[in-house]
Amino acid sequence: MQVVDVKTHVLLDPGYDAGATSSAQDTIVVEVITDEGIVGIGETDLNAWVARAFIEAPATHTMDRGLKAQLIGRDPLDPAAIWEDFYVGTAMTGRRGGGINAIGALDIALWDICGQAAGKPCWQLWTDDGRDALTPYASLQPEVTSFDAYVESMVAWGTRAKELGFRAAKCEATFSGPYVHKGLHGSDEQVIEVVTAVREAVGPELALMVDVQYAFGSVERALRCCDALAELDVYFLETPLWVDDLEGYAELQRRSPVRIAQGEWLSTRHEFADLIATGIAVIQPDVGRVGGLTEARRVCAMAADAGRLVVPHAWKTGISVAVAAHLAMATPHMPFFEFLPAELCESRLRKELTHDELVFDNGTLAPPRRPGLGIELDRDALAHFAAAASALG
Repeated sequence: MQVVDVKTHVLLDPGYDAGATSSAQDTIVVEVITDEGIVGIGETDLNAWVARAFIEAPATHTMDRGLKAQLIGRDPLDPAAIWEDFYVGTAMTGRRGGGINAIGALDIALWDICGQAAGKPCWQLWTDDGRDALTPYASLQPEVTSFDAYVESMVAWGTRAKELGFRAAKCEATFSGPYVHKGLHGSDEQVIEVVTAVREAVGPELALMVDVQYAFGSVERALRCCDALAELDVYFLETPLWVDDLEGYAELQRRSPVRIAQGEWLSTRHEFADLIATGIAVIQPDVGRVGGLTEARRVCAMAADAGRLVVPHAWKTGISVAVAAHLAMATPHMPFFEFLPAELCESRLRKELTHDELVFDNGTLAPPRRPGLGIELDRDALAHFAAAASALG
């Protein structure tokens, strides 16, 4: 089998809001096409136009090659070997960040091909002992412009998540720092106010996570929030400090009464080795950003060796949800994975791009059973979102 073509689809929700901090408004979908008619699908969480450039760029020398040019003619059934060639062949423009993120989309598609070729769901390529069911958490971030409306919407969505059967949910509560959503600047006390309101509404049985999205400039400030959140039985606090403050994360986790989680922006196992060394309790690889399933599985193995939990980031479309589900099937130390439920989000890409295989029932998802990743694209939606991206430029 050989790869004969790679197609890239830059997609945009035509109702996107440039003032919102949500990467679920656009995406890049790749299709890796083989001479035997098997097509693998992948995506990554990166500026879609930048990702396309990494993939489609021509080669000017051996260490600065476009990914598509490297992939044409290769046997797709050895993703790990291709990953290493990608890593070296793009080292002068990639190695971390966007280059690795773009590799991630293609690596996901290659694993999709492997599963289809074997007639097995991807997770069965990695383990014979998968789970009976998966436990997703509902990721909640209202798209509103006032604090009162934010609290009201978060409580309503948390209540709805519980009614749908979710056993866990995450509150995005970002009122300072780089991720301030729709201009909702506020105090740290408002973070606690949001979480308190949700906890009172959903009761003690729902596991609650909190994401403040790099809001706190010091360990002491983060600790004040941690102390208050501990009283609300919060499962973890996500990204309280800036991503590069590894010394701060080490001190915070050592002193915090709640678990600390981080890792959504990191690429390659090398960056995760540094994060794991801080002692952080929960690591959060985004499968596309970290470099695809090949690298995500390596990171999960490192976490297992260190006795850490893995709860991946998956804020995108049904493609990323499916990918995270397959990873979860083969990762016993993954208690939850992020699930952006179509019923509880504003993203049209999440709602319309894929026909989901995953069946949510009584708080769990049934294991994926289709060959490969089990992804089915809605071609009309794909064309619609591609036209919106093309109109933007």
